[in-house]
Parts: sequence; C-alpha cells; structure tokens
Amino acid sequence: MTVKEEISAKDRALFEAGIKLGALYHQFIGTPVSTKTVRVLETAIEKSVSLQPWVSAVKVKIDREKVRKWEREGQFKYCELRGEMLDVEVVVGYEEVEVHARVKYEDEMGYPLMRVEKVVLINRNKSSIRSSASGSITNTA
Repeated sequence: MTVKEEISAKDRALFEAGIKLGALYHQFIGTPVSTKTVRVLETAIEKSVSLQPWVSAVKVKIDREKVRKWEREGQFKYCELRGEMLDVEVVVGYEEVEVHARVKYEDEMGYPLMRVEKVVLINRNKSSIRSSASGSITNTA
C-alpha cells in the first residue's frame, strides 16, 4: 500500500535552495576571471541568482589568492572560475520557511560541498523557530 504524503513548504524551500546552488555552480564554473574582474563576477553572480523566485539573499565570495595562483599559471593573465574558488551563501524564503544554504570548497575533501546550513520556520505571530540541518529545533523568539 502506498501512502501519499503532502509536500510541505519546508520541502519546497529545501528543494529550491538546492536547485539554486546547483544551477549557480554549473552556470558559472568555467567563466573567465582575473584579479581585475573578480569583484565584477561576484556581483554578476549575486544579481543573476537573486532574480530567481524565492531568493531573498545571495552572497558570493571568490578566493582571490586562488584566482592569483591560477592566473599566474596561465599565458593570458586570467583563469577560469573553479569550484575551489567559491564560497556562496543563498537564502531562500518560501511561505513560512527560510532556508540558508551554502556551497564552499572543503580542502580536506577536495570538493565544493553544497549543504543546508539552517532552516528557519516563521510562526504566524512573527516569532521564529530555528531548525538546524541535523533536525534539532530551538525557539529564537
């Protein structure tokens, strides 16, 4: 017997946060960048992602030291954006749920890991309940 479970606002917010990070990553990896254009690229990524539905905040940091390293190795004084250069935070708000998600390169894993950092549930009386990715809940009202 199959039981159909309703998709909650929290489910939708988590899905949207994951989609935003995946799309951002695969859209911009390989983009030409240099130490002279890194801030412009950060801004372009932020503005592009912020246009998508339910995105309430985006913060992009590109590791300038890693850009310099790869820039020096190239012949033309630029390099391509790589996953190891990114640290991106995205906040998605859907109905009464706010999801904070991030993609950041993890040196020990050698991988740009995408993760949910926290989930905030907003009560109708304007107080909030915070839920971490591990499932523990703390009232922040």
